[in-house]
Amino acid sequence: MTLVALLARARSIDFGHCRRTAATRFNSEYTANKSGKITYTTSIREMVTLVVATTVDPASVGPASALLSMPGWQPGPSLQGISSFVNKEVRLLKHDRSIVREDHLDRRWEEATGEVVNEVIFLSRHTAVSNRPALTIHPIGVPHLQEGDLPPAGGKPGWAAPPNPRIGPWLRLLKSIAESHNLTPEFEITLEATHHGPETHSPTMFVEIGSTEEYWKRQDAAQAIALLVWEGLGLGGGAAVGNWGRNAGQNKVLLGIGGGHYVPRHMDIILKDGVWVGHLLSGYSLPMEDPGQSKSREGMQGVGGTWKEAIKVSFETTKEAFPGGEVLAHLDHKSFKSWQKNAIIGFLAEQGIQIGKPGDFC
Repeated sequence: MTLVALLARARSIDFGHCRRTAATRFNSEYTANKSGKITYTTSIREMVTLVVATTVDPASVGPASALLSMPGWQPGPSLQGISSFVNKEVRLLKHDRSIVREDHLDRRWEEATGEVVNEVIFLSRHTAVSNRPALTIHPIGVPHLQEGDLPPAGGKPGWAAPPNPRIGPWLRLLKSIAESHNLTPEFEITLEATHHGPETHSPTMFVEIGSTEEYWKRQDAAQAIALLVWEGLGLGGGAAVGNWGRNAGQNKVLLGIGGGHYVPRHMDIILKDGVWVGHLLSGYSLPMEDPGQSKSREGMQGVGGTWKEAIKVSFETTKEAFPGGEVLAHLDHKSFKSWQKNAIIGFLAEQGIQIGKPGDFC
């Protein structure tokens, strides 16, 4: 068999599913020497989860310390002065800088260790004007910003990380843990819309404790988040929660469009068993310029702003995070004016993005 034929055969072998469903990735290479002898080599690289905490944030280091007090952890390699701890396929990193500005940790870890980062989970504090205690989960990105804009809390204009497929299942698990540990109704359990950095390339989510210093330091909240990570990643010996590769045939994924920062109408759906969720774009991530009083089709197409780019990037990265999934847009209709809704629906149709109803996701 010729080298060309062997290479073609190699390309036909799809190991892509390994990134989401297994703890290994296969790297294959065909080479030929001057005499035409063909050599085939393959290597296996371990797939790992990064859990990232910062010592400058009590709502980050608190859950990390609680997690490290559980069995099985060993010291790991240092990454540019960042300490790490190893437990099965999980790598916990602790640094002393801003959690939203320490970019490319996934790629940096891969380059330093040779391991492949399957996902990133950040532990952080949450702030809110209401000061209400809360435990939150959300995807990250600033897809509505354009080149030249300065992201207020990390990230890169026009970028969004692939949303971690665990977001929906972990929200439901977090709610269960919080209820069993008597944290509710004092703490609200909620999603947040897509926002802030740091820049990553692997499926990513933030898990946060809010909303004031009193609650950031709460040990019961820290224990709940630690238990979420422990159970959610299967470190205690049980099945991990939220593995997309084991979706039991439910391949619909919700892309939330519209609503406030805590996306209540999307939340109503996501709290139901079996629902998967990607990016969640609140109204502030959909900047739209009023085209005036024109009701013509041309007027709708002329709606300015970066909302189209935000939707497109969020859709594409959600597709990337859920291979084989069907991403459906779910609109918070009541949050839009008629001209906004018409423009969004028209753009979704142009992009071939289907709109889902609540019953489509369950």
